[in-house]
Amino acid sequence: MKILGVIPARYASTRFPGKPLAMVQGKSMISRVYDQVLKADRVDQVIVATDDARIFDHVREFGGQVVMTCKIHENGTERCAETAEILEYRNPPLVFDVVINIQGDEPFIDPGQIDKVAALFENENVLIGTLISRIKTNEDLLNPGVVKTVLGENSDVLYFSRQPVPFLRDVPVDKWLEKTAFYKHIGIYGYRRQVLKKLVGLPPGKLERAEKLEQLRWLENGYAIRAEITEMESISIDTPEDLSKINNNR
Repeated sequence: MKILGVIPARYASTRFPGKPLAMVQGKSMISRVYDQVLKADRVDQVIVATDDARIFDHVREFGGQVVMTCKIHENGTERCAETAEILEYRNPPLVFDVVINIQGDEPFIDPGQIDKVAALFENENVLIGTLISRIKTNEDLLNPGVVKTVLGENSDVLYFSRQPVPFLRDVPVDKWLEKTAFYKHIGIYGYRRQVLKKLVGLPPGKLERAEKLEQLRWLENGYAIRAEITEMESISIDTPEDLSKINNNR
């Protein structure tokens, strides 16, 4: 099984323009992510997928693999799909069985997380894979920016929500974490290549529009998502303020 690791990297971020080129403790964000993905044992090739010449040139400068993708993609999944297609049309073609979508704003991502997602595909029934971790604080539980996940008995995802799920009837909210386990979604995905081709052709669904969560589109269309629990936590840099905190804590 051949696995491709793709790091989507846009320049025009609303909250943090130019984020992939921002310096994180002396190295660019995108170069730190790239180096971490290279350490994953199960990934056969790593490539940055961007829509901006500045990022493209920078990746080339530090010796990374990069492709230029179009600017109209709405999400990283679409950029990953185009990247896989570009590689398949090369001479000779590069064909992969699984594509892993790695967030470009987690400069300290643990390579073990990537390998956990890759390992899910040893089961031939897994079409899409992702990670979750247990929620430990009420702040995370009640934060709509932290996406919650509920699983079935086979570890397939039943639903993603920005609200705490499940709802514990007749239990005060401040006691919920004592009564049951709640899980948050870690934003890394793996897709079988043939499934990825189909996912990008799906129209947005009602649940996706309501929650603003792309992965609900897949569930609405009957695609199972297998989740693996991880204890590893990554630091996501969403704003210049996040970056300032990290650089000031060197």
